[in-house]
Amino acid sequence: MRSRVVQLDSRDNVLVALTDLKRAESVEWAGRQHVLKSDVPAKHKFATTDLAPGDHVVMYGVLVGQAVKPIAAGELLTLSNIRHQAASFHQQSEPFRWSSPDVSQWSRKTFAGYQRSDGQVGTRNYWLVVPLVFCENKNIQVLKQAFEEELGFAAPQLYRRQVAELAKLYREDKLTELGQHGIVEQPGISPHQRLFENVDGIRFLLHEGGCGGTREDSNNLCGLLAGYIHHPNVAGATVLSLGCQHAQIEILQSEIRKRNPRFDKPLFIFEQQKSGSESAMMTDAIRQTFLGLAEANKAQRATAPLSKLCVGLKCGGSDGFSGISANPAIGHTSDLLSALGARTILSEFPELCGVEQELINRGRSKEVGDRFMKLMTDYAARAAAVRSAFEMNPSPGNMRDGLLTDAMKSAGAAKKGGKSPVAAVLDYPEYSTEPGLNLQCTPGNDVECVTAQVGAGASVVLFTTGLGTPTGNPVAPVVKLSTNSRLAQRMHDIIDVDTGAIIEGAQTIDQMGETILDFVVNVASGEIQTKAEMKTQEDFIPWKRGVSL
Repeated sequence: MRSRVVQLDSRDNVLVALTDLKRAESVEWAGRQHVLKSDVPAKHKFATTDLAPGDHVVMYGVLVGQAVKPIAAGELLTLSNIRHQAASFHQQSEPFRWSSPDVSQWSRKTFAGYQRSDGQVGTRNYWLVVPLVFCENKNIQVLKQAFEEELGFAAPQLYRRQVAELAKLYREDKLTELGQHGIVEQPGISPHQRLFENVDGIRFLLHEGGCGGTREDSNNLCGLLAGYIHHPNVAGATVLSLGCQHAQIEILQSEIRKRNPRFDKPLFIFEQQKSGSESAMMTDAIRQTFLGLAEANKAQRATAPLSKLCVGLKCGGSDGFSGISANPAIGHTSDLLSALGARTILSEFPELCGVEQELINRGRSKEVGDRFMKLMTDYAARAAAVRSAFEMNPSPGNMRDGLLTDAMKSAGAAKKGGKSPVAAVLDYPEYSTEPGLNLQCTPGNDVECVTAQVGAGASVVLFTTGLGTPTGNPVAPVVKLSTNSRLAQRMHDIIDVDTGAIIEGAQTIDQMGETILDFVVNVASGEIQTKAEMKTQEDFIPWKRGVSL
């Protein structure tokens, strides 16, 4: 019989409802009966013992809150009776020991990827077109329209056809029929056959940076773009610069050399203020880009070991089941990848508040833990400087679905990182190189975080969600995993993997983690397109740490 509640750690003084529970019901856990003092919706928590004001609320075995008024055993935890509280942290005191999972069934498994000259292996083969400053966004859009439509890369015009049909009815004075014409879900037909069959697409990035802000932000933008150009899923790039902005060409080139001193991909850079005219620059950019695409089209997929994968670990639109199903499931996937010598990236520093000590203790060295402490402390100070704090992180949707404090949200979010040692800690926008689990300083914001993870080398991103989010990325496939089956059924067009079987008791976390790894291999090999790819969800937002000047 499926359990109706769960305790996540023997030290916890709360139970999580796996289904809606009613006031006065009696529920059993570990041989003890709990009579509910209030209705408890699924995903929410109730106290297992009487709590007085000031008492600690413990979940996942860590401090996640503090009672602000008396809470009776069996009473629902709410925003009115608890508040955020997190434990302090200190330096690593002893070396971390880890028993890695058995990966014998994957040790000889391979994926079909694009081998790059620097040893990286891509899961896709894209050409990149990027501006160094927002002043060039219009020119990027002009290039996008020209290349996508003429080379067969344009997305199906599903909604355009619907608008055309509605306009036709309007012209024929048939307004009464407007409500009868919805969207017909059918694949669109590109006006042109794909010319470059081995190129997965041309990705045109737009942003609002490069000038007008702090030099830190413009330098970070150059580092982020360098990470995308160096990325294994990118065959080459075209860069447009105005010329007078903070984000100078020389800074971008320096950042590329940091990531690869022997960089040899096709890279075409055009500066408008030196071109004489916009049309002269655009004509040259189109010609060079076309020749670059012809070169990129020569690439072929070849077998590569799973150690060549780099996987981002992200959650967004989280709910009370995130830390019970999808997050620990991809945490086990991360452990398997770490044991295989691959790289994984856990980010969202505001959502690691309260679990710092566990991550510090897992550092492969004291220096790793010390760097994590410094970046967390600096980030918290920046937040305080703009009159904010980590405890303000949970969104209204998070809180409605049971994540009442940032520490509670963090304790579940950290499960994405599994149990393996922390190999390295990255500041934004550094590039990952160390095999194993990497911690990366980013916001919790979905798009800013995924943008940063891909800029650090993630060639596939695992993105868990309890409420549903369509987030994707221009160059790396984003796999969307639902925490519950109801969401997977309701938003089937954005969900790739349903981990709700864990909540139903039909699968263990380890079994689901292994299923996810198999799915990642198929995605990496190009055998599966993610829902975000099918919907051309190509979100790109650089993280802006500073202010506008």
